[in-house]
Amino acid sequence: MSAADEGRSIGKLVAEASGQMSELMRDEIALAKAKLREDVQRGKKGGSAGAVALVFLVLAPFPLTAALVFWLRNWWDLPLAIAFLIVGALYLVVAAVAGLVAKREFQRMPKPDLGSSAKESAAVLSNVKPRPREGVDEGDRLPA
Repeated sequence: MSAADEGRSIGKLVAEASGQMSELMRDEIALAKAKLREDVQRGKKGGSAGAVALVFLVLAPFPLTAALVFWLRNWWDLPLAIAFLIVGALYLVVAAVAGLVAKREFQRMPKPDLGSSAKESAAVLSNVKPRPREGVDEGDRLPA
């Protein structure tokens, strides 16, 4: 059974198909917006959880330092000031070792050669000729 037998013309079928495609596109856009909103909500939750974790990560060394100091005081029967000095010196040693490792790794990195890259870019751009835009009259252009 053909479309002509049903009394519908090809024009009506094309119009109907066009309308359905338009409706499908609107639905796809709505679905994309919904997914984007969901992703943003997840991003907000993840960012908030990360911020809370960062706050606790920053605050954790203080009670841990105090615990280490009091452990040294009770274990070795040291005066409190000496225990604090030992922990502070330990932190300085760890920082110095980490700083030396960082310095060595940075020295191993190759130095960027920005001069030759900029010269290459300038050479390429100097050979480029502007193309006239289609539909724009010569009189409409700004003088160079």
